Amino acid sequence: MPREKELEPVYCREAKDMGRNALHRDQVLRWQVLYPFFASLFCRALSEHISYSIPEEMEKGSVVGNLAKDLGLDVRDLPARKLRVNGKKQHFAVSTESGELLISDRIDREHLCGKKSVCALTLETVTENPLNVFHVIIVIQDINDNPPHFPQNIINLQINELALKGSRFGLESAVDPDVGVNSLQNYQLSSNEYFSMVVKESPDGRKYPELVMEKPLDREKQSSHHLVLVAVDGGNPVLSSTAQIIIKVTDANDNPPVFSQDFYKVSLRENLPPGSSVLRVMATDKDEGINAEITYFFKTTTDNALNIFHLDHKNGEIKTQGHLDFEDIERYTLSVGARDGGGMAAECKVILEILDENDNQPEVTFTSVSSTIAEDAVPGTVIAFFKTEDRDSGVNGEVTCHVEENAPFRLESSSRNYYKLLTDGPLDREQTPQYNVTITASDRGKPPLSTSKTLTLHIADVNDNPPVFLQPSYVVYLPENNPSGASITRVSASDSDLEGNGRVSYSIVSSDLASPPLSSYVSVYSHSGAVFAQRSFDYEQVRTFELTLQACDAGSPVLCANVTLQVFILDRNDNAPNILYPALGPDRSALFDMVPRSAEPGYLVTKVVAVDADSGHNAWLSYRVLQATDPGLFSLGLRTGEIRTARALAERDAARHRLLVSVQDGGQPPLSATVALHLVFADSLKEAMPEMTDERSDTSNTQSELQFYLVIALALISILFLITIIFAIILRFRRYSNRKTLGCFSPDVYSRPTIPSNYEDGTLPYSNQTCLPTELGKYEFTFLKPNDQSSAEQNFLSYSPFDALASDPSEIPNDLQSNPVGYKEHKQIRNQPLGLHGKFGHKQFQF
Repeated sequence: MPREKELEPVYCREAKDMGRNALHRDQVLRWQVLYPFFASLFCRALSEHISYSIPEEMEKGSVVGNLAKDLGLDVRDLPARKLRVNGKKQHFAVSTESGELLISDRIDREHLCGKKSVCALTLETVTENPLNVFHVIIVIQDINDNPPHFPQNIINLQINELALKGSRFGLESAVDPDVGVNSLQNYQLSSNEYFSMVVKESPDGRKYPELVMEKPLDREKQSSHHLVLVAVDGGNPVLSSTAQIIIKVTDANDNPPVFSQDFYKVSLRENLPPGSSVLRVMATDKDEGINAEITYFFKTTTDNALNIFHLDHKNGEIKTQGHLDFEDIERYTLSVGARDGGGMAAECKVILEILDENDNQPEVTFTSVSSTIAEDAVPGTVIAFFKTEDRDSGVNGEVTCHVEENAPFRLESSSRNYYKLLTDGPLDREQTPQYNVTITASDRGKPPLSTSKTLTLHIADVNDNPPVFLQPSYVVYLPENNPSGASITRVSASDSDLEGNGRVSYSIVSSDLASPPLSSYVSVYSHSGAVFAQRSFDYEQVRTFELTLQACDAGSPVLCANVTLQVFILDRNDNAPNILYPALGPDRSALFDMVPRSAEPGYLVTKVVAVDADSGHNAWLSYRVLQATDPGLFSLGLRTGEIRTARALAERDAARHRLLVSVQDGGQPPLSATVALHLVFADSLKEAMPEMTDERSDTSNTQSELQFYLVIALALISILFLITIIFAIILRFRRYSNRKTLGCFSPDVYSRPTIPSNYEDGTLPYSNQTCLPTELGKYEFTFLKPNDQSSAEQNFLSYSPFDALASDPSEIPNDLQSNPVGYKEHKQIRNQPLGLHGKFGHKQFQF
């Protein structure tokens, strides 16, 4: 298990070195239990993370912290454990007597990290007997040891006497290698009556001053001005530096140069050859003659930038004259000035971002390595421990390692950029007494760069070669409704032994299936390892199960190996949507719903509720109207199934409407179900009955002829049956003269009423249906008793206006309770008062 995924306590400690600078140390310890490796020369390799925080410029020999104590090591064991630290530069050392981490060289944060906000050094602490590797991160805190300084102590400016009040003149910014509050914070200008100063900030966060003219200049009165500019940082104590500003007042040039942009930003590839053009800055001057002749120059930049870039003083073109290296400097900020012939100048900022290129090969460094290993070493035995590093960034610095194929070794990443070389199968000295293991580290750049190193590993002879599976586990995804006897997958194990000791057979030893017997689900062919399905699986019944397969050789004693096979059954769209509400008749039509004529747009008429036994997209239902008497009168919710009025009923609209609604799932191919809804606009039941009767008569015309023929056939069968009975009675009467034979014709015989066998209850608690006779003058109300099952026929109960809403909520079916939308609609209907508002107390009508 990767250590970064474990949740472990964090212990923080603070230490103070009396008489020296204060240091703070945060230590993060994480423990992990690794499986033991039964190797003779190697122990388990751990990866711990310990962090300290110290200020820069500490004296040599200063104590960073007691490394041995923080690692939980006994001081007496230090000589045997060989505690040591590794790093690019030996800034630190470990005392072999006390186990303290000491400073062995001067630490200059600005030299190590430059302007980075966080400066951290990564060390590797290695102990032996057993082998442990710890990651030590030392954060170098900045101290205010560098005052701001100006590139030039004297700043010369030429300002025309015609310059207007409020004109601004950019000055060279000071440079402070410190970071944070210790860096440059502000500027101060000596008091004078002609100039003031404002501090501005460039996009890269650098602060630079600008002179603002507060009073017009007069060359004849005063031809020069001397000012003092002070740069101040925010350290404690505050450090500062000064620069002299000498302003020479010039005559008759009243238009300074103007750059086309205040800021230029360009991205450059780090492999750009010297002499390549970077960009061209351009400034214009409205003056004429010598006052319009512009020359370009670098104002504020570092010495390194001057060695890398060249500025053409005439046309403002910047070119490279040195090699760019992203790993050294990622960004250059240049200040380019333009001065006309009269001495007036302008300034712009040029920001050059260096893009990383894949120009550094990965590096492979071995921390520990073994040259001999026993033949019976278990898979996972550590052979070598190494790290990889690439100076590039992004994908160019992402390194992947692999070993050569057809070798019983594998690589395992223990932490970031750290790998273990492990055995990945049985070793046989009789076949291969020596291995040359080549480890290749490749980055992900384009084109990728790689580095290879080869280890020579000698195998010590032991007579032990069990079979080894090619994969640590198997996962199979099987679509449901598969044919019986189809092959699911194939597991494979290899045995490097010869003859009978190398023949491998496969079997299933266990599973997590309870019943029925395992043999009715799957089987494995013992010779090839092919796994077969013995039945067709149904996703709705079985979704996953796990098998344990075993591979055994034919040697004596028999050696075996196990592997897990997990089978996931994939759902197919084999279940069509099931409409729960409204209840459907034999012709897939619902009962009548009554809608008030005064219904406003958005009035909830009814709702179609459906479920699908499938899962995922196969059970994602959508509702659509296939046919409608008036398509613009009603609207149907695509996901909710709610049918609402889209507009108010007009006088020209028909009172009776029919909607054919389709419920379709999201499977491929999709399955659907339909229901026909009959809606009647009426303000009372008496007004709605003629429309309902006409509808029934129309739908019954097609069935009347069929019923006529059925009655004739039934009558003929009844007559034939009666004749047969009479003929049989006459025959029996002639054979027997006893009066007892006439007992069957006694007046006690009576007919018993029968209950239809195909009687079923309704589907939903709120789908109580009213049955009315066709004669309007003799009708009475009867309602069906609510039940859980869906059926076309209904059970009739006598109706009472006080019992219309007295159904017990406990009678709600389980499938409706699992449907939040249907259950909410059920509660909404039951809580409304009884009245003729379209459904007559939310009761539907059936004739």
